[in-house]
Amino acid sequence: MSTRFARTTLAVMSLACIATVAQAQQGKLKVGLMLPYSGTYSALGVAIENGFKLRVEELGGKLGGREIEYVKVDDESDPAKATDNVNKLIKRDNVDVIVGTVHSGVAMAMAKAAKESGTVLIVPNAGADAVTGPMCAPNIFRSSFSNWQPAYAMGEVAAKQGKKTAMTLTWKYAAGDESVAGFKEGFEKGGGKVVKSLTVPFPNVEFQALLTEIAAAKPDAVYSFFAGGGAVKFVKDYAGAGLSKNIPLYGPGFLTDGTLEAQGDAAQGMLTTLHYADGLNTPRDNAFRAAYAKTFKLQPDVYAVQGYDAAQMLAAGLTATKGDISKKAEFASAIEKAKIDSPRGPFTIGKSHNPVQDIYLRKVDGKENKVVNVAIKGLADPARGCRM
Repeated sequence: MSTRFARTTLAVMSLACIATVAQAQQGKLKVGLMLPYSGTYSALGVAIENGFKLRVEELGGKLGGREIEYVKVDDESDPAKATDNVNKLIKRDNVDVIVGTVHSGVAMAMAKAAKESGTVLIVPNAGADAVTGPMCAPNIFRSSFSNWQPAYAMGEVAAKQGKKTAMTLTWKYAAGDESVAGFKEGFEKGGGKVVKSLTVPFPNVEFQALLTEIAAAKPDAVYSFFAGGGAVKFVKDYAGAGLSKNIPLYGPGFLTDGTLEAQGDAAQGMLTTLHYADGLNTPRDNAFRAAYAKTFKLQPDVYAVQGYDAAQMLAAGLTATKGDISKKAEFASAIEKAKIDSPRGPFTIGKSHNPVQDIYLRKVDGKENKVVNVAIKGLADPARGCRM
């Protein structure tokens, strides 16, 4: 009698456990949005969030059958606060997934915490090479780019245009340093020479002394990495100093994405390289742009695309695991095998979990970064230092 009772009790408990797991599986998926909602990069953070939420809504408000609950943190683009902020999401809020961020210094702290905790992290912008290099991990993915990718492509473009000497100017932080290094690699591979690299502390926007130095040196070209408000100020100051008439200014697309209206005439005719451009005129991109404009009363940019594709990558993993994000190997494998149907054009995920994607040469025309051609097709991040 007691044995039968024990067996019955065990069976009931087993069924209860199964029911509990099933119920939990249908519970909401907690997504932590750790993005800049104030400061230099605030508009970028909003665009990423908008893009992510747009794709979720297109999928019926669910990913892998699970509704989404958002937990938002303003990272203020401050690396000093990054560790505390990301740990609040992981340890206090118990999020299942973290999506963020823009600033490479903040993203490095997020990658470290994600790697240690096993929490899924999708980076929708920050191009820090180390995220898909030495910091790579099975649970860390990127829906954007590595700093090397658009920079290397622009180096090749400048060299092919016959430029022999170049100076570089950027904020002195990880993204700037890596962008300049990528440009130098592509430019010097093509026969050019970077004669001097200039920097200013982030987020300093006082450029006059450096512009005077450029004017005196007279290089064939200048390559610069800035974004957001810093990009607006730099492009306007560069044109205001009269440099754009004789020394073309090149950069990755962040120099002119989301900033053209504020830059006005100063940006006209500029060439940049990026994994997205205006005027792609594909059915996929046209549909995305129309939906984004209708939903948010704004025109989308590369940041919105990256947020949108972060949701697409997350959906690919969750669909394969039927919403169970704890199945880490199956989740990662699904994303690794996916072909993401992005507004930028289809892309796959490389061995280090960075997009393998076309890099476009774009030209500023009015308020658009219009596509000129594909600078490099299917460019993969070299993933130096990745051991996964």
